[in-house]
Amino acid sequence: MSHMNNASANWTLPTAASLGKVVVLYGGPSAEREVSLKSGSMVLAALQRKGVDAHGFDPARQDVSELLKGGYDRAFIALHGRFGEDGTVQGALEWMRIPYTGSGVLASAVAMDKVFTKIVWLKAGLPTPDYIALKPGFDAQAVVRQLGLPLIVKPAQEGSTLGLTKVERGEDLLPAFEKAHAFDPHVLAESFVQGGELTVPVVGQGASARALPPIRIVAPGGNYDYHNKYLGNETQYFCPSGLPDALESRIRELAVAAYVELGCSGWGRADVMLDADNNPWLLEMNTSPGMTDHSLVPMSARAEGVAYEDLVMWLLSQASLKAHAGARKEA
Repeated sequence: MSHMNNASANWTLPTAASLGKVVVLYGGPSAEREVSLKSGSMVLAALQRKGVDAHGFDPARQDVSELLKGGYDRAFIALHGRFGEDGTVQGALEWMRIPYTGSGVLASAVAMDKVFTKIVWLKAGLPTPDYIALKPGFDAQAVVRQLGLPLIVKPAQEGSTLGLTKVERGEDLLPAFEKAHAFDPHVLAESFVQGGELTVPVVGQGASARALPPIRIVAPGGNYDYHNKYLGNETQYFCPSGLPDALESRIRELAVAAYVELGCSGWGRADVMLDADNNPWLLEMNTSPGMTDHSLVPMSARAEGVAYEDLVMWLLSQASLKAHAGARKEA
């Protein structure tokens, strides 16, 4: 073990040998496959540079049951979206008893569904924009009356802003619903928060969970869409955020509370909007954040003095089985 000391944390890094044989899960069949391939290939290369016995595995190309033959000691999940971030692969790894990075089955499934996430947060008294779950035949006028315009329409279980529309006029609500519905039968409309956009990585679990430095995002025209997230270079990222210390502290506390209420573990990333009065609003929690060269968790970790390779090593050292913690062992 080696230690990295800095102002905010004491990151304890594992030796390569202590991690054993590692599988990096990436690609997969979701709409976010291309991003996941980038994330996973960078994670795999970083681990191999550190001397880890790491191997790539694409569940869209090989059956997950093949993992049982691999003799893996732990898994780094670099899958995004369905079948990777929604509890399904986590459940498979629990059955195979391969410790894995990130949240367990339940937290992954709840966080993947934006409606269930909101239900948990609202019950806990955390601020998240008002919403309506849209079903075919919904009353557009009633939606506009409740949420106002503009509003956001998005699939409940997609990430990377896929299928998302900012609706400025009532007559655009139905086409926006149909676009989101093509990705997911579950669609929600959400009040639009006009203001600054932030993302806050969180690491750890329960009482030990803590936020890394928030990143302030300034996208061209305020449009942080798929292109501006992954392909273009016009989006600006500020880390340190440049916000007043008291406001940044509030945002960090909110991100940690959002993470803990969902039962997340390992790592995650909360997306937050600031309104005109600088009140923070929670949008969603990502339980398998991106790890590409455009990704935000590595950027935030760098602000704490933690290099990409060290971040990957630390995250992998946190891999665990969640369901088996309380399971009865057979004699």
